[in-house]
Amino acid sequence: MTSIDLAGRMSAETALLRQRLEMLTRQTATGLRSDRLGDLSPDVPRAISLRAQSGRLDAYDRVLTQSIGRTEIMQGSLNRMLEIAREFRATAMPRLYSGDPVMLQGIRAEARAALSEMGHLLNVRHAGEYLFSGSDIANAPIPDPDGLASGAMGGDIALEVANLAANGAAATLNATRTIAQSNAAGVSPFSDFLRDQAALAPADREGRRAAPAADGQMIGFGIFADRNAAGPSTGETTGSWARDLMRNLMSLAALEPDQMDDAPHYQQFLDGVRDGFEAAERGLAQEAGGLGQVTARMDELRRRHSQVRDVLRSQVASIEEVDLAATIERLQATRLSLEASYRAISTLSELTLTRFLR
Repeated sequence: MTSIDLAGRMSAETALLRQRLEMLTRQTATGLRSDRLGDLSPDVPRAISLRAQSGRLDAYDRVLTQSIGRTEIMQGSLNRMLEIAREFRATAMPRLYSGDPVMLQGIRAEARAALSEMGHLLNVRHAGEYLFSGSDIANAPIPDPDGLASGAMGGDIALEVANLAANGAAATLNATRTIAQSNAAGVSPFSDFLRDQAALAPADREGRRAAPAADGQMIGFGIFADRNAAGPSTGETTGSWARDLMRNLMSLAALEPDQMDDAPHYQQFLDGVRDGFEAAERGLAQEAGGLGQVTARMDELRRRHSQVRDVLRSQVASIEEVDLAATIERLQATRLSLEASYRAISTLSELTLTRFLR
């Protein structure tokens, strides 16, 4: 082999080293094997599939995170209403049995305040959406939360309570239950949308708001302000924990001190109201427990999605990314080889020129 042939061969090898150095420099800077998808063949289809799976899990994670935010706010409202029902059953009602008119006046005021608070609790929003309105997220489920005590339902119940002595406790309790169950416009305190839904047959009513949690899997989490989602109420009930709580708070707000003089009817009526608060308490506890289970299920799915997504991203990285430590080591070795090649070519060129001059 002549020195010219040797120089040409060394130049070709040096060019390859330069290309390798450029590639390793780029990989070190980006962490990627290549910025061109075609260079990853034959792993391109697998990488695309893995990225698609990871993207779906990202979307489910976002939906679940938003839905958990909604359920946590709803849980707060349910827990507070549960506290209201429990406080009136366990604390306010025993004081009323004492027959103290001053005590009654204070409890009436507490009942009106609790009705207003309940209305606002049912009107709670998240990201501009009313959470107890079903799909009617732009409109409040209780149009007039501060007017519950003085509204049509409260007024009708007050009229029945005013006739307690004439009609008796049993008839008065039946009448207040019927009023609380009414969906009639001008009586029901709920929105037009909820009243229209309640007028439909159960099978035709809108289902719970649900979140897509996985491929082919929906998790229902929505709760309507006027009806139970977790299960039926039991006991002295209208069939709805919300209506139960409203009915009994309105009943207490309507009591008058002189009705205490009619002890038999008054005591029997208080027994019914106490049982109504107990029914509301049970219904709310069931609803809060059911929503807690839904939240836990969403959180578990989100955790599992995160684990699977980490595995998928690791697999994508094994296809598209480089081992930086190993790449840097190869980069340094290639740079040394290229420098040695330059020196060898330089030496060979000097020898060839010397021979030519001789």
